[in-house]
Amino acid sequence: MNDEGRDAPSVGVDWRDWGEESFAEARERDVPVLLSLTATWCSACHEMDRETYAAPRVAAAIRDSYVPVRVDVDRHPRVRERYNMGGFPSTVFCTPDGKVLTGTTYLGPDGMKQVLDRMRETWVERGEAAGSVPRALAGDPTPAGEVTTAIEEHLAGQLEVQYDSDFGGWGREAKFPMPRTVEFAFKRARRQALSTLDVVERNLFDDVDGGFFRYATTRDWSDVEREKLLATNAALVRAYANGYLYTGDDTYRETAAATVDFLTDDLWTGQAVGGSLGPAEESDYYDLPAEERADAAPPRRDLTVYAGDNGLAAEAFLTLAAYTDDEDARDAAERILDHLDQALVDDGVVLRYRDGDETGERGLLAEHARVAAAFCRAEQVLERADEARRLFALVARYYNRALTDLREVDRLGMDRPVLADHVATARQLDRFARQSSRLAETVLDRQPESAIDAGNDLGSLADRGRAIVADATTAVLGDPDAEAAYAALTDREEVTGTVANLDRTASFDDADGDPLLRLALLDDVRRTADVGGTIARIGIRAAARRDDL
Repeated sequence: MNDEGRDAPSVGVDWRDWGEESFAEARERDVPVLLSLTATWCSACHEMDRETYAAPRVAAAIRDSYVPVRVDVDRHPRVRERYNMGGFPSTVFCTPDGKVLTGTTYLGPDGMKQVLDRMRETWVERGEAAGSVPRALAGDPTPAGEVTTAIEEHLAGQLEVQYDSDFGGWGREAKFPMPRTVEFAFKRARRQALSTLDVVERNLFDDVDGGFFRYATTRDWSDVEREKLLATNAALVRAYANGYLYTGDDTYRETAAATVDFLTDDLWTGQAVGGSLGPAEESDYYDLPAEERADAAPPRRDLTVYAGDNGLAAEAFLTLAAYTDDEDARDAAERILDHLDQALVDDGVVLRYRDGDETGERGLLAEHARVAAAFCRAEQVLERADEARRLFALVARYYNRALTDLREVDRLGMDRPVLADHVATARQLDRFARQSSRLAETVLDRQPESAIDAGNDLGSLADRGRAIVADATTAVLGDPDAEAAYAALTDREEVTGTVANLDRTASFDDADGDPLLRLALLDDVRRTADVGGTIARIGIRAAARRDDL
């Protein structure tokens, strides 16, 4: 749901939806697929629709020689990871089997016409042979090696190497807020972390309407892309809340609270938070004073509720509430959690989104990680007894999905989960393992009438965990003996080898241009190997207690 509707733009191209039918049409016609990856919030995407796809000569060339497919990258994150050409719009030419012929980002009408003509000639001359496997499906192993404390030492060193002492933030080109890097730096380079929060607030925060813009295209933060995404703002709420925790400076608390106000005012759907605010129809909207903005054309708004992004928001809101007793943040988080539970978690499986009768993909790893994190945080902050049982059901399936993704990715021919998703998995499984003992006692102590059911649930989780861990570890380590693989995973001495092999199954994704993300993620992924065994052992103890009842 958004203010514009979801129909394709009124230009001369007859866009098809992403799906098998579109690729089947390309095979039948023996023509390439033109894949256009766009986002509601993307100003360059809308400009390319107006300037390029509306040009009659471009539309005619596409109609005659291609099957054009339009993809909303927020609704199809796996397509985004598979075919992203380095930003949006991404303009990708594919074979009918999905192999990439060539691709780029924005093209003006003249450049687009030249590429269309050249690709038509290439297809006639070489056909399918001209295609290559997308990066996300490539079988090349990523770097792997021994996982030691030297990784964190290297990361801490990279904070200093990459830090821009002249303008703040990390990197020397486009500047992103990098909230995850900020949080990593709090314990290792606090001056850099706080300086970055300060410069991000000065340059990316909208003092009139509230909320943070996505990034600046220049090193000195002077050329800001005026797009506001839920995921960016939610992560920054948590970063500024932690800035307040570490310093006691009310400025950081106020910024976090103001960002919550923006999300719950401008993007609130009544039950949760919508996905984004894009550029305004009038390009100077954000340069107007407050009294003039009220009469100007408002920014584009996508009110689709994405599960993972709302999980991130709920966790961030609860983090702020835990530090400051902010009742507005707490109330909004509880409403988001209720909506996730009622509309977007189906028998423990997370849906990417729901829009009327349309639903997004089920069981995406990152969606499960963020929603599980939100429920974990809720149990900690809200101390609601009913969260325990809900959390067990959700995480049991999430854990199942996480490990299943690792072993089925090649068989299914889908894109490999990016390393960021694996790290989210490691982090939340680790958190769940640490909380599970206390949660088990919570259920048994607060709800004695449900003790047997709780024991059954945990015993079932133990059985499932043992089987999944053994199966997944066998796949990762190449050990034909499932029991030996399980034992290896629960043996701390085998952790290094397990993680080294696990790392080979993941593709790296420098999300939002973060130059440190590739390294920072390894700091968390090393936890993954022994967490599965921890969860299984907790379940085994609970099952034993069940048998004693």
